[in-house]
Amino acid sequence: MTPVTRQEVLGLYRKIFRIAKKWQSASGQIEETIKEKEYIKNEAKTLFRKNKNVMDPKLIKQCIEECEARIEIGLHYNIPYPRPIHLPPMGLAHKQGRLLRHQEKLRKISKPIYLKSHDEVS
Repeated sequence: MTPVTRQEVLGLYRKIFRIAKKWQSASGQIEETIKEKEYIKNEAKTLFRKNKNVMDPKLIKQCIEECEARIEIGLHYNIPYPRPIHLPPMGLAHKQGRLLRHQEKLRKISKPIYLKSHDEVS
């Protein structure tokens, strides 16, 4: 990891914890605010620790983009959790075969960047 990339990653980590410190839930309830603050901190710790040994520059760049996207979406919608996506159901394919693999590939490609790591951790 280059020193510039390292500083960028550490800056994102600090930014997330500053956001968590100032976070207010949309409902304004104290219990919910505390729960969401803890979620933000735990999610950041989990994902950053999971990716600490990543050395591929392309993968590091992808993780940085995902982090920035999740920060922006969370701040915009005032929801710390990843926003759900609505993909078409896989009811048209047979249980096995090329059509099913093709549909699974299309679903994987169409998943937004901010949800790539969420499914791996959850």
